[in-house]
Amino acid sequence: MAEEKAERQQMANSSSIPHFLLLPLPGTRQLQLLHFCLFLAIYLAALLGNGLIISTIASDHHLHTPMYFFLFNLALLNLGTMSTTVPKSMANSLRNTRDISYAGCAAQVLFFLSFITAEFSLLTTMSYDRYVAICRPLHYETLLSSRICVHLAAAAWASGALNALLHTSNTFSLPLCQCNAVDQFFCEIPHILKLSCSTSYLRELWLLVVSVSLAFVCFLFIVVPYVQIFRAVLRIPSQQGRHKAFATCLPHLAVLSLFLSTGFFAYLKPPSISSPSLDLVVSVLYSVVPPAVNPLIYSLRNQELKAALSKLIRGCFQKQ
Repeated sequence: MAEEKAERQQMANSSSIPHFLLLPLPGTRQLQLLHFCLFLAIYLAALLGNGLIISTIASDHHLHTPMYFFLFNLALLNLGTMSTTVPKSMANSLRNTRDISYAGCAAQVLFFLSFITAEFSLLTTMSYDRYVAICRPLHYETLLSSRICVHLAAAAWASGALNALLHTSNTFSLPLCQCNAVDQFFCEIPHILKLSCSTSYLRELWLLVVSVSLAFVCFLFIVVPYVQIFRAVLRIPSQQGRHKAFATCLPHLAVLSLFLSTGFFAYLKPPSISSPSLDLVVSVLYSVVPPAVNPLIYSLRNQELKAALSKLIRGCFQKQ
């Protein structure tokens, strides 16, 4: 009874926390403004790149294929990820503050986790798309009809929303200690769990274990198709055919590698090398850089996308 009473008191204390304190930004005003300008440049680049991809795919009927449909959804998720974390950090830099409200912190956790989970699910689906296109081209329209593509994309978005809702509701139901400092430039579940002063955080750890297990299953569904893809490509007799097949896979592999490598390093780096400045750099690498760089990766070697983009830009100038 005494333990239950103490836990209820702790939950009452946690519910009365009006705000959290994010990772302190560089001390001098000049460095804070530099942080603002850097984030602003990255955010505008992400808005421009992903916005152009969305507009180009939506306006050109030649790009209304499964591959570009999934790329369209990926660009939307990239914009969502950036808009969840970066604007608040920029506002704090201008205002010289670390504050984020309790509701704002919960919203960041909910939307960021939703977009990240949906992105990983979508990248898994895009691996299947490339597998069907290269290994089973005669069945491509059947296996990836417009209806199936919509269902796959909807499943990716729904899985992200469900996973985020479960984690967010569970995390913010935990009793928190008096300390409200989050060692990150945005609210994230592992850093919120460090503030918990109750053994009930084990519930969230079990949810994290389940999520990691599902992520590993998705990883297998990415690796296995690409093993089949590389075997099929190596059997193509002409060098031009092999080059074309690899060209359709390389952007997806590059985006996937960037997404996984930065995320793994952020969560699996040794605690001995952890420091506030390094944590800030690593968190930027996995949460900010990929959404900004993805449009460049996909458009760099994609002739169809570059041609459609040039057509869109010329059309805009001609209207003026």
